Amino acid sequence: MKLATYIYQDHQRVGLVSDDGLHVQTLSMSDAEHATGVLALVDRQANGVGFPAHQSESIAIDKVKLLAPIPLPRRNIFCVGRNYHAHAKELSTTVFKDNNADPNAWPIVFSKVPECVTGPFDDVHLPTGISDQIDYEAELLVVIGKQGKNISQAQAMSHVYGYTVVNDVTARDVQMRHQQWDLGKSFDTFCPMGPWVVTADAFDGLQAQVKCWVNGELRQDGNATHMIFDIPTLIETCSRGITLYPGDLIATGTPAGVGMGLKPPQYLKHGDKVRIDIAQLGVIENTFVA
Repeated sequence: MKLATYIYQDHQRVGLVSDDGLHVQTLSMSDAEHATGVLALVDRQANGVGFPAHQSESIAIDKVKLLAPIPLPRRNIFCVGRNYHAHAKELSTTVFKDNNADPNAWPIVFSKVPECVTGPFDDVHLPTGISDQIDYEAELLVVIGKQGKNISQAQAMSHVYGYTVVNDVTARDVQMRHQQWDLGKSFDTFCPMGPWVVTADAFDGLQAQVKCWVNGELRQDGNATHMIFDIPTLIETCSRGITLYPGDLIATGTPAGVGMGLKPPQYLKHGDKVRIDIAQLGVIENTFVA
């Protein structure tokens, strides 16, 4: 299933998207549930509550404003750094060369604050006067559907509710200035997400093909099979001594081709458009504005 959060006739709603992505049918839920987006459906499943019925009206997708499927996560987003072999290599000669020199040892995990999430086609705001090294990172995002702690790799995939697309926008200079990465990753609008969540039974996250274009130029093209740490390993790692809850989000890392890794580096500026496409999952496209 494809599950979207959107605005229709001035109301936030959650709906079931057609297989071709062209229409959506609003689900029959309370206003309070609609207000939390697809998170309401994750909660329903976790609590053993049945999937809601959908209304008969089929709405053209271009008649709604798509929001991030989970507009405000309950907790910080777990994010993984340098998790594709080629991406780790491209940053090995940058300022990161002395920072965790062996990326194969353990996953690098940091977080983004929930409030930085924005919609799949919304503008991303450049923090003028604070950073001039804004970078893109196309990523597959995992939505946790079942609570667990110390989850084994063997059981990890049973905890996945579904997947969506995310851009882990980063202020590189701020990221390095503070050494810890949270500030450079968490500016307002620095987490475009969407266009919907595809449930785990309808998408193979272990084979995801992640592509990213900047102003029409293909910059990133990587497959999840090239991750250093696969999804089960990431879930095992993030749940070590930490309870994962339904609705928790794990961004799984970005392929090679980020702006910082180019020679010379190419950072985003006013008017740039970043398009991310994960085959059979969805597309997001955001304009960066000062």
